[in-house]
Amino acid sequence: MGKDGALPPMDGKTIFITGSTDGHGRYVAVRLAEAGADLILHGRDRQRADKVRAEVRAASGHDPEVILADLADLHEVDRLADEVLKRGDRLDAFVSNAGIATAPRGRGLSKDGVELRFAVNHLAGYHLARRLTPRLTASAPARVVNVASAGQQAIDFTDPMLERGYSGMRAYAQSKLAQIMFTVDLAEELRDAGVLVNALHPATFMNTRMVRRAGVPPISTVRKGGNATLRLIADPEVTVSGRYFDGMREATPNTQAADPEARRRLRELSDRLIAEALG
Repeated sequence: MGKDGALPPMDGKTIFITGSTDGHGRYVAVRLAEAGADLILHGRDRQRADKVRAEVRAASGHDPEVILADLADLHEVDRLADEVLKRGDRLDAFVSNAGIATAPRGRGLSKDGVELRFAVNHLAGYHLARRLTPRLTASAPARVVNVASAGQQAIDFTDPMLERGYSGMRAYAQSKLAQIMFTVDLAEELRDAGVLVNALHPATFMNTRMVRRAGVPPISTVRKGGNATLRLIADPEVTVSGRYFDGMREATPNTQAADPEARRRLRELSDRLIAEALG
């Protein structure tokens, strides 16, 4: 990317972005469309999906694919993966951007009975990445970008669903660390496959609907965070994998991310929850 944030030409590249009908995801989608990428976009709300489709059409002259799905339901996550795989034979990047922060305020459960923030922020992206890995490797060089957070807390594997001592911030922070731990694992698995896998905290309290709903005054722009994410998606100078970035700079996540035993336990937990939900 140039110093002015300009993207390299993305013509012929197919990119799938979850949570792309609002805020940070929408900004990233429109910028990629302007650079010529073919987009597969995900959202939950038809009205917002129609708005981002119109923005992408105005930016690129053609319609993106838009798939609606509730990431709190693993059957819908599985269907979403099926729909992505039906749309052409290339996938150059998968951006796991969708997430929830503080709403609902109490301890919620997904449709599969999983603690809600863990289900949406980690488990949905984990399952999508697993389902889409063969397509990504077949399209290599390709990239996976997990939109995590600087807010991280170690997972208590004696109570990963936070049935005791629940707090929304703790749930959010451990789900975001789970994303980073999975990033390290997947990068290791794909190190010889031509797929770069990285995670980032785009920017702190961007001016998004999620932040405003939390009652937090925004202190960063969507453009700032979006450009950090776009760098990991599209910048040819990014050649590292399995790393965590705070904005544009590489950073060190919570120490649990570097613990192979903790990552193994997370992997086994994630696989078990998915298997139980999907039968």
